[in-house]
Amino acid sequence: MKTIHVVQHLSFEDLGIFSELLNHEGYDIHYLQAGVDDLTPAFASKQPLFILGGPIGVYEVDTYPFLATEIALLKQRLALNYATFGICLGAQLIADALGANVYAGHHKEIGWGRLQISDLGLASPLRFLDGKHVLHWHGDTFDLPIQGAHLASSDYYQNQAFCIGRQILAVQFHPEVNYKDIEKWLIGHTCELNKANIDIHQLRQDALTYGEQLTEAGRLMLKDWLNNLSHI
Repeated sequence: MKTIHVVQHLSFEDLGIFSELLNHEGYDIHYLQAGVDDLTPAFASKQPLFILGGPIGVYEVDTYPFLATEIALLKQRLALNYATFGICLGAQLIADALGANVYAGHHKEIGWGRLQISDLGLASPLRFLDGKHVLHWHGDTFDLPIQGAHLASSDYYQNQAFCIGRQILAVQFHPEVNYKDIEKWLIGHTCELNKANIDIHQLRQDALTYGEQLTEAGRLMLKDWLNNLSHI
């Protein structure tokens, strides 16, 4: 059986809607906890790797020393062009590993909104998200790596997604979120939501309004990415 390695930085932020499709495609999903598990074998594997989100910043290495190891392993992996999909913090880690700046943004972007897909994005797996609302949940942002092709932006941030060829995909938003599990996010991130004055009732309602469309589009995006990978 094929294997998907998944690095988590927060237990309830998982593969969400991606899980069923990956299982259907014959992948065995292997989760690893950043800061706890040894990530070396997963990062060295030719099998696809997902790096998921979390509430810490890439630049908080002094507070979370494991980030330095994760970034060093990621640099080696990206140099080998092994299939890697970064989401939110995962995308920021990819950007940092490629030499781009990652820093606190000017606006806490939490909520459902449309992307502006670039011309290159419309020729990428992100084309399935064109016109769809996706879940944004971040305060940090990043500069576009020199090697990266810009795929999408939002009303608040220019760099919402980039790729390097077909193997490396990094998205700032959350195409994987299962809207039926949104309550986990609302509970787990309650401090952040209240500090940012986010309307939790509206966030919950928007998940019901837009979640089903994102589920369909997100799975199509993932399947397209998987179908165009090499080294599997």
